[in-house]
Amino acid sequence: SRGPVRAGRRALSETVDTQAFLARVRERDWYKGQIVHLEDVRPRPVRHRELDAPLPDALEAQLTSLGLLPLYEHQARAVEALRQGANVAVATATASGKSLCYHVPVLERLLRSRGARALYLFPTKALAQDQLRKLRELGAFMDPPLRCAAYDGDTESRDRAEIRRAGQVVITNPDMLHLGILPNHVGWKRFFAGLRYVVIDESHVYRGVFGSHVANVVRRLRRVCALYGSAPQFVLCSATVANPGEHAKRLTGLPFEVIDGDGSPYGGKDFVLWNPPLIDDEQTARGSPNSEATHLFSELVKDEVRTIAFSRSRKTAELVYSYTRDRLKQESVPLSARVRAYRAGYLAEDRRAIEQGLFEGSLLGVSATNALELGIDVGDLDATVLNGYPGTIASAWQQAGRSGRGGDRSLSVMIASDNPLDQYLMRHPDAFFGKPQEHVLIAPANPYVLEPHLVCAAFEAPLEPKDETLFGEEMRGLLPHMEQQDVVHEARGRWFPAPGVVYPAEHVDIRSAGSDRFLVVEETSGALIEHVDASIVFSQLHPGAVYLHQGEPFLVTELDLEARTAHLRPHVDPYYTTTRHMTDIEIERVASRKRVNGVGVFLGTVEVARTVIGYLRKQQLTDSVIDDVPLEPQTRSFVTTALWFDIAESVLTEIDRRKLDLPGGLHAAEHAAIGMLPFFAMCDRADIGGVSTALHPDTGKPQIFIYDGHPGGVGIAEKGYDLIEELWGTTLRAIRECPCREGCPSCIQSPKCGNNNEPLDKHAAALLLEHHLRGR
Repeated sequence: SRGPVRAGRRALSETVDTQAFLARVRERDWYKGQIVHLEDVRPRPVRHRELDAPLPDALEAQLTSLGLLPLYEHQARAVEALRQGANVAVATATASGKSLCYHVPVLERLLRSRGARALYLFPTKALAQDQLRKLRELGAFMDPPLRCAAYDGDTESRDRAEIRRAGQVVITNPDMLHLGILPNHVGWKRFFAGLRYVVIDESHVYRGVFGSHVANVVRRLRRVCALYGSAPQFVLCSATVANPGEHAKRLTGLPFEVIDGDGSPYGGKDFVLWNPPLIDDEQTARGSPNSEATHLFSELVKDEVRTIAFSRSRKTAELVYSYTRDRLKQESVPLSARVRAYRAGYLAEDRRAIEQGLFEGSLLGVSATNALELGIDVGDLDATVLNGYPGTIASAWQQAGRSGRGGDRSLSVMIASDNPLDQYLMRHPDAFFGKPQEHVLIAPANPYVLEPHLVCAAFEAPLEPKDETLFGEEMRGLLPHMEQQDVVHEARGRWFPAPGVVYPAEHVDIRSAGSDRFLVVEETSGALIEHVDASIVFSQLHPGAVYLHQGEPFLVTELDLEARTAHLRPHVDPYYTTTRHMTDIEIERVASRKRVNGVGVFLGTVEVARTVIGYLRKQQLTDSVIDDVPLEPQTRSFVTTALWFDIAESVLTEIDRRKLDLPGGLHAAEHAAIGMLPFFAMCDRADIGGVSTALHPDTGKPQIFIYDGHPGGVGIAEKGYDLIEELWGTTLRAIRECPCREGCPSCIQSPKCGNNNEPLDKHAAALLLEHHLRGR
């Protein structure tokens, strides 16, 4: 929503001229031509639209008093569609006033029917609290007062019964809906009977495994609503993505009207693409993006430009904060105190204090993960620094959109890492600034996801054959298997939880493929530092790992698997760690096959065994390897979906004739393709794995596999299979256009390669892809 400009607001245009700032940067001794593109994102004029029928007088007066009328075109279209009974998916830019698309129709319905109810779902508790504050401000005119409240893990026990009994708008998150509300729906009978609207904000966040879980939670919600005679309309709001309507339908199981014409005004943005300089004669290595982010972040803070510097990982966000704080201390100790780090895992009170400091202006800068990407109101910022392409175009614009929210012109700088996709975008700015090409992918029918939700649903009310309309025909095949596992039992055509299955929701972690969490504690004091998901334990909390918290490094001294606890102590040496691993893959079933330019391409089910075998210690700032430390092997196995393809005979003949390295070419092509696949599928490189081999035992020939990194798969491999020729073409361009001679992190090397990027052959990989595209 929008309103009067906050007092004390200092727009970038009033404090720092972009061209002048960049001119000063160019004069710094560390500047080596890093600016490769400057995009002038033009301002956008406002487009208003009147409603076909006026709003209730009191609501219209309140909106007028807050400066929120007339409605933007997309807001009015959303209100009209909801009035007509449609489900609505709003896909417009950051800070376009999407919240009014649901606040207005909800308040309109409540004014006309005091028994009506609305449920708001936000992906984080912080965002829920932020929207609660805004809704209370918007509904302050109502008499009797609007009864809205947040219902999450922080809600006091004494308040919960009153919220269940009388809450008109309940704001929560999918976790609480799954864990606390649906299993106890009898206590919410009045609420569910009156439920008219369900709002799912930031719906693009619900992708991959998390989104697949949430899709099943939503189906359970619809099922419980039906028990009490309601069928609420859904309102989904998302960033601009390629498939907003399809994603909304897959997330809820319902049809949607898409609202994607943005009528809000936009002040424009100077968007800089920044590529760290090549630092060796062979053109195989670039400067550290962390150092580049530190340079820019420090310069902006010194100019008192309010800035968020985003990084892709917790560790990197902590490193950038630590480097920037130390750099600023050399010039101004008070200024160094006005920057902080921010990420998930911090205690709630610490996160709230940082958000408030940024909002009020006592903090000038925050080094954050994507935990600050979503719409938490931290005031009007002037600049954003993206330390590495965030993995999706939608996320990049979400992060960049955190600056300039007051309608003024702003600055964003995206610093490339040395992976192939980042470097591809540096060479092809049109691929970033053009039409979004990403599809949000979820797989609600993934049996590893669906099965535990069927148990939860059976606990909420016995499952019946008609529930296939919600959960899909896969339900029919899973239930007998679940009965064999003694988690459900059948009686008179209905399925009940098996004896001994008590409150199954508490055993289902909807944010990961598993449900285990580990404690991270300081070994001397025993103080709890944070919680982490079990899936990252072997890679980030193995003995000897350096783990960062609040910018401070800790050395992992012990990982107790039985107690599910990692013990840490403060660490002072200037290095960090990354793991090495090996991966084996076994084909279980071929689901689909095709020939593309004469090459066999396959999609199917595989078993992946990933074994952590050691770790590298790397020097801070330079990223140079200090040593390679072996670990006692730890293996994680899972079944998932993969695509794989044959290698044309012409390729094998030509590679042999030119005396190139076949295993190196396969390995290089696999790495580069994995690096480029997120360009087509809305995923992170970390969500994808790969294996290449000159002789796979299941096929008896050379093979390249690309697989989903989550049990059961979430649609990434399927998207790659569907678009395999486009993937080959983009991958070939990424390899060809890289200036290195023999291969580097910008084209064929992978930061997570378990074989330490050996062997690799750039020329063999290019030859392979050329032949596959030519069909020879």
